[in-house]
Amino acid sequence: MMLSCFFEDMIKAYQAELEDLQSDSEGNDILASRLKVKRSQFASMMPMIETAPEMVAVAFHGGMNFSDPQALTMLASCEPEEFPAWQQIADTVQFSTWAEKLAVAVLKEADGERFLMTCVCLEYLYEKNHGNYHGDYNKPEDSADDAVDEVERDEYEGDERDLESEGADWLAGQGFDRLG
Repeated sequence: MMLSCFFEDMIKAYQAELEDLQSDSEGNDILASRLKVKRSQFASMMPMIETAPEMVAVAFHGGMNFSDPQALTMLASCEPEEFPAWQQIADTVQFSTWAEKLAVAVLKEADGERFLMTCVCLEYLYEKNHGNYHGDYNKPEDSADDAVDEVERDEYEGDERDLESEGADWLAGQGFDRLG
């Protein structure tokens, strides 16, 4: 498979992000609980879709099935400015109920289509690489209703958000020390 430079870099970052979320300092597998936290913080992470999309994209992990691998393989060879319209890709992916709610919220964003196509392709590439073409539709632990409600309440005032502060808050929430 021929990956674009964009996806070649992004899949490495996406895999690293999932690996970072995989286990705690004692080696316990806590991926499911950390993904649940990511999903609950989805609205506050939305300002990062352009600067660190892999950190937000993992919220969709395990929530997709793919019906047209050829279309997604072709997407993986594109740079973002070459992406087709979302409607041309939409039928190639089926979202679980909770992931569909996140996708609807993403599509309300200015760069939402591009970000959603990035998420879909990253998850497809990850699953293809790990021998799993199907997301887990039946994950009962991950209702995204709270995250979606937060997205719907928060209309993102764009320029008024301080991305540096948001990023620092998020990192602190992940257990990193604040600088300064």
